[in-house]
Amino acid sequence: MAPKKKAAQKASKSESGQTFDQKTVQEFKEAFQLMDSDKDGVISKSDLKDLYATMGQIPSDSVLDEMIKEAPGPLNFTTFLTLFGDRLTGTDPEDTIVGAFRMFDKADSGFISDDELKKILTSFKTGNPLTNEEINAMYKGNPPITGGKVDYKSFAKLITTGAQEELANA
Repeated sequence: MAPKKKAAQKASKSESGQTFDQKTVQEFKEAFQLMDSDKDGVISKSDLKDLYATMGQIPSDSVLDEMIKEAPGPLNFTTFLTLFGDRLTGTDPEDTIVGAFRMFDKADSGFISDDELKKILTSFKTGNPLTNEEINAMYKGNPPITGGKVDYKSFAKLITTGAQEELANA
Protein backbone atom coordinates (compact mmCIF):
# COMPACT_ATOMS: atom_id res chain seq x y z
CA MET A 1 0.00 0.00 0.00
CA ALA A 2 1.44 3.38 -1.03
CA PRO A 3 1.75 6.12 1.63
CA LYS A 4 -0.74 8.96 1.38
CA LYS A 5 0.60 12.32 0.27
CA LYS A 6 -0.11 15.27 2.49
CA ALA A 7 -2.02 18.10 0.86
CA ALA A 8 -0.62 20.71 3.22
CA GLN A 9 1.21 23.66 1.74
CA LYS A 10 4.76 24.42 2.76
CA ALA A 11 4.99 27.00 5.51
CA SER A 12 7.67 29.56 6.19
CA LYS A 13 8.53 30.83 9.65
CA SER A 14 9.69 34.37 10.30
CA GLU A 15 12.42 35.07 12.84
CA SER A 16 9.72 36.17 15.28
CA GLY A 17 8.21 32.70 15.16
CA GLN A 18 5.19 33.69 13.05
CA THR A 19 4.38 30.98 10.50
CA PHE A 20 3.09 31.94 7.05
CA ASP A 21 1.70 29.65 4.39
CA GLN A 22 3.32 29.74 0.96
CA LYS A 23 0.58 31.95 -0.51
CA THR A 24 1.07 34.57 2.21
CA VAL A 25 4.85 34.50 1.76
CA GLN A 26 4.34 35.04 -1.97
CA GLU A 27 2.03 38.02 -1.28
CA PHE A 28 4.63 39.54 1.06
CA LYS A 29 7.32 38.94 -1.58
CA GLU A 30 5.23 40.79 -4.19
CA ALA A 31 4.68 43.69 -1.78
CA PHE A 32 8.40 43.78 -0.97
CA GLN A 33 9.30 43.82 -4.66
CA LEU A 34 6.90 46.72 -5.29
CA MET A 35 8.48 48.69 -2.46
CA ASP A 36 12.07 47.91 -3.53
CA SER A 37 11.99 50.33 -6.46
CA ASP A 38 15.72 50.13 -7.22
CA LYS A 39 15.56 46.28 -7.09
CA ASP A 40 18.67 45.90 -4.92
CA GLY A 41 17.02 43.53 -2.42
CA VAL A 42 16.83 46.13 0.36
CA ILE A 43 14.11 48.70 1.04
CA SER A 44 15.91 51.99 1.58
CA LYS A 45 14.83 55.50 2.47
CA SER A 46 14.89 56.30 -1.25
CA ASP A 47 12.59 53.33 -1.97
CA LEU A 48 10.12 54.54 0.68
CA LYS A 49 10.24 58.05 -0.75
CA ASP A 50 9.42 56.62 -4.21
CA LEU A 51 6.56 54.57 -2.75
CA TYR A 52 5.02 57.62 -1.11
CA ALA A 53 5.46 59.59 -4.35
CA THR A 54 3.38 57.00 -6.23
CA MET A 55 0.59 57.81 -3.77
CA GLY A 56 1.01 61.55 -4.27
CA GLN A 57 2.63 62.05 -0.87
CA ILE A 58 5.88 63.72 0.15
CA PRO A 59 6.87 62.52 3.62
CA SER A 60 9.46 64.32 5.71
CA ASP A 61 12.91 62.81 6.09
CA SER A 62 12.24 62.31 9.80
CA VAL A 63 9.15 60.17 9.04
CA LEU A 64 11.17 58.05 6.62
CA ASP A 65 14.05 57.75 9.09
CA GLU A 66 11.64 56.53 11.80
CA MET A 67 10.25 53.90 9.43
CA ILE A 68 13.74 52.67 8.54
CA LYS A 69 14.76 52.57 12.24
CA GLU A 70 12.02 50.00 12.94
CA ALA A 71 14.17 47.37 11.24
CA PRO A 72 17.07 45.96 13.28
CA GLY A 73 19.33 46.14 10.21
CA PRO A 74 19.06 46.40 6.43
CA LEU A 75 15.43 45.94 5.42
CA ASN A 76 15.84 42.85 3.25
CA PHE A 77 13.01 40.39 2.59
CA THR A 78 13.67 38.30 5.71
CA THR A 79 13.58 41.38 7.93
CA PHE A 80 10.48 42.63 6.10
CA LEU A 81 8.72 39.31 6.74
CA THR A 82 9.72 39.39 10.41
CA LEU A 83 8.48 42.95 10.91
CA PHE A 84 5.13 42.18 9.34
CA GLY A 85 4.87 38.91 11.27
CA ASP A 86 5.27 40.87 14.49
CA ARG A 87 2.69 43.41 13.35
CA LEU A 88 0.17 40.78 12.29
CA THR A 89 0.25 39.16 15.69
CA GLY A 90 0.17 42.40 17.67
CA THR A 91 -1.55 45.13 15.71
CA ASP A 92 -5.25 45.85 15.78
CA PRO A 93 -6.42 45.77 12.14
CA GLU A 94 -8.46 48.90 12.84
CA ASP A 95 -5.26 50.75 13.80
CA THR A 96 -3.63 49.53 10.60
CA ILE A 97 -6.49 50.85 8.47
CA VAL A 98 -6.54 54.17 10.33
CA GLY A 99 -2.77 54.44 9.79
CA ALA A 100 -3.21 53.86 6.07
CA PHE A 101 -5.89 56.56 5.80
CA ARG A 102 -3.80 58.92 7.98
CA MET A 103 -1.19 59.00 5.19
CA PHE A 104 -3.71 61.00 3.15
CA ASP A 105 -4.72 63.30 6.02
CA LYS A 106 -2.22 66.11 5.54
CA ALA A 107 -3.80 68.23 8.30
CA ASP A 108 -3.97 65.29 10.76
CA SER A 109 -7.62 66.19 11.39
CA GLY A 110 -9.10 62.67 11.39
CA PHE A 111 -10.82 63.38 8.08
CA ILE A 112 -10.08 62.97 4.39
CA SER A 113 -12.19 64.28 1.55
CA ASP A 114 -14.87 62.13 -0.03
CA ASP A 115 -13.04 62.49 -3.35
CA GLU A 116 -9.80 61.26 -1.75
CA LEU A 117 -11.60 58.19 -0.37
CA LYS A 118 -12.98 57.34 -3.81
CA LYS A 119 -9.52 57.82 -5.33
CA ILE A 120 -7.96 55.50 -2.73
CA LEU A 121 -10.59 52.79 -3.12
CA THR A 122 -10.54 52.78 -6.93
CA SER A 123 -6.82 53.11 -7.63
CA PHE A 124 -5.02 50.39 -5.67
CA LYS A 125 -1.72 49.55 -7.36
CA THR A 126 -1.99 46.00 -6.05
CA GLY A 127 -4.97 44.02 -4.90
CA ASN A 128 -8.45 44.63 -6.21
CA PRO A 129 -9.61 48.22 -6.67
CA LEU A 130 -13.30 48.75 -6.05
CA THR A 131 -15.59 49.18 -9.02
CA ASN A 132 -18.03 52.08 -9.35
CA GLU A 133 -20.85 49.64 -8.54
CA GLU A 134 -19.10 48.61 -5.30
CA ILE A 135 -18.51 52.26 -4.38
CA ASN A 136 -22.20 53.06 -5.02
CA ALA A 137 -23.28 50.08 -2.89
CA MET A 138 -21.02 51.30 -0.08
CA TYR A 139 -22.60 54.76 -0.19
CA LYS A 140 -26.11 53.29 0.09
CA GLY A 141 -25.12 52.13 3.57
CA ASN A 142 -24.52 55.70 4.77
CA PRO A 143 -20.82 55.53 5.66
CA PRO A 144 -19.47 58.22 8.05
CA ILE A 145 -19.30 61.01 5.47
CA THR A 146 -20.60 64.46 6.26
CA GLY A 147 -20.20 67.57 4.17
CA GLY A 148 -17.79 65.83 1.80
CA LYS A 149 -15.49 64.74 4.65
CA VAL A 150 -14.87 61.13 5.66
CA ASP A 151 -14.31 60.35 9.34
CA TYR A 152 -11.76 57.65 8.55
CA LYS A 153 -11.51 56.41 12.15
CA SER A 154 -15.24 55.63 12.15
CA PHE A 155 -14.94 54.23 8.65
CA ALA A 156 -12.14 51.89 9.78
CA LYS A 157 -14.30 50.77 12.69
CA LEU A 158 -17.12 49.92 10.28
CA ILE A 159 -14.74 47.93 8.12
CA THR A 160 -13.25 45.94 10.99
CA THR A 161 -16.51 45.17 12.79
CA GLY A 162 -18.09 43.50 9.81
CA ALA A 163 -20.31 46.44 9.02
CA GLN A 164 -18.80 46.57 5.56
CA GLU A 165 -21.18 43.72 4.69
CA GLU A 166 -24.08 45.88 5.83
CA LEU A 167 -22.75 48.79 3.77
CA ALA A 168 -22.41 46.59 0.67
CA ASN A 169 -25.86 45.02 1.07
CA ALA A 170 -27.78 48.21 1.87
